[in-house]
Amino acid sequence: MNDIIQNILVFTALGMAVFFLVRKFLWKKTVKAKDTSCGTDDCGCH
Repeated sequence: MNDIIQNILVFTALGMAVFFLVRKFLWKKTVKAKDTSCGTDDCGCH
């Protein structure tokens, strides 16, 4: 019984690690629109 629980935890950790690496290095980054909430005249509010 402990072997089953250990295998589940190991494969869960492995899956989470692979998902993290794929998301960090291979996932296409989305292009965010430029934030224009301050205006376009560079008023110095940031």
